[in-house]
Amino acid sequence: MIILGLNAYHGNASAAIVCDGRLVAAAEEERFNRVKYAAGFPARAVRYCLQAAGVSIGEVTHIAVPRNPWAHLPAKVAYALRLPRFALDRTRAAVRFAGLREELARACDVDPARVTARLHRVEHHRAHLASAFFVSPFDQAAVLSADGLGDFASTMWATGRGSRLEVHGAVEFPHSLGLYYTAITQYLGFWKYGDEYKVMGLAAYGEPAYLDEFRRVLRSNGGPDAGGSPGAGGGALRRRPFALGLEYFVHHRNGPDMTWREGDRTPVLGRLFSDHLAACLGPARQAGAPLERRHQDIASTLQARLEEVYFDLLNALHARTGLRALCLAGGVAFNCVANGKIFDRTPFEELYVQPAAGDAGLAVGAAFYVYHQVLGYPRAFVMGHAYWGPAFDAAAIRRALGAAGLRYRELPEEALCREAARHVAEGKIVGWFQGRMEWGPRALGNRSIVVDPRRPEMKDILNRRIKHREPFRPFAPSILEEATGAYFERSYPSPFMILAYPVRPEQRAVIPAPTHVDGTGRLQTVSRDANPRYWRLIREFERVTGVPVVLNTSFNENEPIVCTPEEAVDCFLRTQMDVLGIGDYLVER
Repeated sequence: MIILGLNAYHGNASAAIVCDGRLVAAAEEERFNRVKYAAGFPARAVRYCLQAAGVSIGEVTHIAVPRNPWAHLPAKVAYALRLPRFALDRTRAAVRFAGLREELARACDVDPARVTARLHRVEHHRAHLASAFFVSPFDQAAVLSADGLGDFASTMWATGRGSRLEVHGAVEFPHSLGLYYTAITQYLGFWKYGDEYKVMGLAAYGEPAYLDEFRRVLRSNGGPDAGGSPGAGGGALRRRPFALGLEYFVHHRNGPDMTWREGDRTPVLGRLFSDHLAACLGPARQAGAPLERRHQDIASTLQARLEEVYFDLLNALHARTGLRALCLAGGVAFNCVANGKIFDRTPFEELYVQPAAGDAGLAVGAAFYVYHQVLGYPRAFVMGHAYWGPAFDAAAIRRALGAAGLRYRELPEEALCREAARHVAEGKIVGWFQGRMEWGPRALGNRSIVVDPRRPEMKDILNRRIKHREPFRPFAPSILEEATGAYFERSYPSPFMILAYPVRPEQRAVIPAPTHVDGTGRLQTVSRDANPRYWRLIREFERVTGVPVVLNTSFNENEPIVCTPEEAVDCFLRTQMDVLGIGDYLVER
């Protein structure tokens, strides 16, 4: 049983392949075509997944696509009658999917008649729910998907038990937590697709001074009588749990203006906020203009109001299900600041968010939805690590190093990690390229840049020499899983860098570089089982310094994270990186 999952003609185009109920490979198209958040058809990702599984497209038995044109049809028809352009856009998207078999055949250079797999259309948010629950370690859990928009819905909640999902409700367009966050992100002058995480970092510098206004921008039906407390009975989920104050937005009048069907350019979103928002909050910031205290406070209020509504929704979901475990998916699930507070602000005791929780993860979710929910097979897989992308053998690495004229040493793993850790402790910047590439947007120790967290100047050094990022954006700590509780106020594992915890006050001066201005860190907990080589690197750094933490950032420079040895070598050479640990080889400038 071979299932190919595809997220196509949508931001974060991706592919995944599931063989007999187990994930074999998954990757985003951007890592191959080098276009950030690439949309279009994921041809290269498809070819990689088939190669990793050792099968041809003709051997694939099922194809799962996370788009269902029949989902939420009454609401779609109502909007189509009001907005003919919106209907035209939907029709164009449907036409693209009608040619999916031909596109697959072209990507694999075969006759379309060879593509015989049965095609399944899975609703967007059901694929998100499946991507969270069906690969989680939980036999039963409450499940929530929240993002901008997909198949005319923005939010869906369910109960997962065994190999089944029972959907309880959804929020339809135009009301959306994701579009709320994106609209204010645009208002603050951050217009690039995917810039919401920047504003989440900016929020820590301000105070929620605009909450009264923002409670009109994003309105909640939560509260103690509607599921806002553990014993509330889930009333908020018997009606729409939140609503946008539509006078602050334009997407409901104009249709969501999205350009993301081509794979050779980054997706673009049109303006979402209205002039009324600017009249209430003051003039919108122009891109690149100085950041004022007002902007920091608006970012802080944006985050605070999201959390109020988010936790109302989660508390209502807990009251509805009575379960201790929670699975999250959708773009909102990347809000690590909110996620880090779930254990304090809700009764949930366990949490799972897979590493590609956003739209890239739809490829995995659609495939597992078909395997379990449609075909009825039992679960036998847990996504316990993020390393589902390509790996490269020693010969490929040597070719890349030789082509660049680099001198290198081959070392056993213990010596490689010891040498790299010594360089980190000396204040050098180390590129770390190992094993299979990560699935999802975070570098988690296989395509990472690693530096000393004890040096407060390292954040500025990284920005000046390599990353060229806004100074308010934090970097992340990677910590040995067994040491988490000694450095952070919570010890629940965060293997996919999806939670932000407060750093213990006595440790903030010990690891100042990855500690954010509000005293938190978006941590990655590293287990010996999940990534033994990266664990060993951190362990060797601890032997030298006494600190079981390194600062970890993605191996790239204003581009998608590197995939191949050639890309790693090119990034190393064009930046001011000091050392490169690539496979079993160490390169020193």
